[in-house]
Amino acid sequence: MTWTDVFAPAKINLTLHITGQRDDGYHLLDSLVVFAPVGDALRVAPSEDLSLRVEGPEAAGIPANGDNLALRAAAMVGEGQGAEIVLEKVLPVASGIGGGSADAAAAARAVLAELGPLDETTMTRAEGALLALGADVPMCLASRPVRVRGIGEGLEPATLPPLPAVLVNPRVPVSTPQIFRSLTSRDNPPMPERLPEFAGAEGLIDWLRDMRNDMEPAARTLEPVIGTVLSELEALQGCRLARMSGSGATCFGLFASMAEAGAAAEALRAARPDWWIAEGLLGDQQARAMPRRG
Repeated sequence: MTWTDVFAPAKINLTLHITGQRDDGYHLLDSLVVFAPVGDALRVAPSEDLSLRVEGPEAAGIPANGDNLALRAAAMVGEGQGAEIVLEKVLPVASGIGGGSADAAAAARAVLAELGPLDETTMTRAEGALLALGADVPMCLASRPVRVRGIGEGLEPATLPPLPAVLVNPRVPVSTPQIFRSLTSRDNPPMPERLPEFAGAEGLIDWLRDMRNDMEPAARTLEPVIGTVLSELEALQGCRLARMSGSGATCFGLFASMAEAGAAAEALRAARPDWWIAEGLLGDQQARAMPRRG
């Protein structure tokens, strides 16, 4: 049996502007998304049937049946072919960093690679199909910086400098539908139509200060620990900006260098050993996310 290994990097919303709501209930977004060097890992092998086994430190409570997005994505793009999937779960569940969506995108990449080359046409077609599984899945397929608009179908590649960061989750799951229901405003300004050209991380961080995550106030009300996480990130030496990703509860702190980010992560781990904490350069993870034959 030949296995294919594929990495599912965490998705980070640097910005998340809620710009409207359609008549069918779907919310309209304008979001700048990057990917982290931490994520789940999948092993996929051809099989007569579709099956999934979940392992790893965050495996508890993850369904291994047809409710799992990775299985559904594999079935959606597999043209009737089966696959045996082993998922090593590293990312916290319901945490605002697209864990399940990243897994679905990774499973799709692995299955598509069995059928032919992962060229631009194949990826674009798959992005359109995978939107049915949720707004986050198409953006996770390429795992590269992207501006996302509409309900997740508008994907525009973005050129961004890498961002040294610390990711923190207080191990409190957050319900995205509940956050959406709690929004006080659903018709907020989008980002500027044209993104600036950023010379480095500091310039991007300065620009991000004027942007928003419109889900953050509602999330902080429903789960006050998110405010605690943000305050503790902001207090870390060298932290330039702290913000929530997605619907939470994962938050990120941005730094000028990986040396500062690493020292900050070490200090926070000592103070908060019960929290999930990771550090790394946020940006383009496409090369790492491509399937590799074992």
